[in-house]
Amino acid sequence: MVRRWQPGKPIFLFGHSLGGLISAVYLLDHQAELTGAVLSGPAVKVPNNITPAILFVGKMLSALTPKFGLIGLEVDGISRDPAVVQAYVSDPLVFTGKTTARLAAEMLKAMQHVSAMATKIRLPILIVQGSSDKLVDPAGAQMLYDAVSSADKKIRIYDGLYHEVFNEPERNKVLRDIEVWLESHLVSEK
Repeated sequence: MVRRWQPGKPIFLFGHSLGGLISAVYLLDHQAELTGAVLSGPAVKVPNNITPAILFVGKMLSALTPKFGLIGLEVDGISRDPAVVQAYVSDPLVFTGKTTARLAAEMLKAMQHVSAMATKIRLPILIVQGSSDKLVDPAGAQMLYDAVSSADKKIRIYDGLYHEVFNEPERNKVLRDIEVWLESHLVSEK
C-alpha cells in the first residue's frame, strides 16, 4: 500500500516494543521490500525467568483458556516523565488488562523464532534501547544486534532511559539520532 502511495521512494520499517518483535519477524521474510529498519525497545528476548516448565504451562493455558489474563504491564516503567505515564493511564485507547495466555504463548514463540533466525536479517538496521527499560529486557536489543548479519547495523543504548525512549525527557536526542541515521541512508539511496 505504501509502495503504491509513494512509488519509487525508499521504505523503512519502524517497530517499537511488541511492534519491534512483529517487525523483526516481518524482516525475516520481507526485508528485500525495504530500504532499512528501525527497531525501538524490541521485545525479542525470552525473559530469563521463563523456565521450560513455565513454557509448558503457558502452552497448556493458551490451548485450554486462551483468554486467561496472565501478566499486567507495569505502567511506571513506561517513562521517567510522570506526565507521560499519566497520559498513558488516562488514554481510553490503551489496553489496561492483562496479556492473555494465547498472546503470551505466541509472543514467546515469535521471540524464539527471531532468536533462531536473526542471522537472516541483512538490511540496514538501527536498534534503539533504553538501558533502564523495565518492560523489555535491554539485553534483547544487544542480542538482536549481535545476531543480525547486516554489514550496516547500529545500536544505540541510551543510559538511564526507560521503555518509551521517544517519551523520555531526552526524546529530542533519540529522535535526532534516528533522523541522522535515516538521512544517511536516504543519501546512499540516491
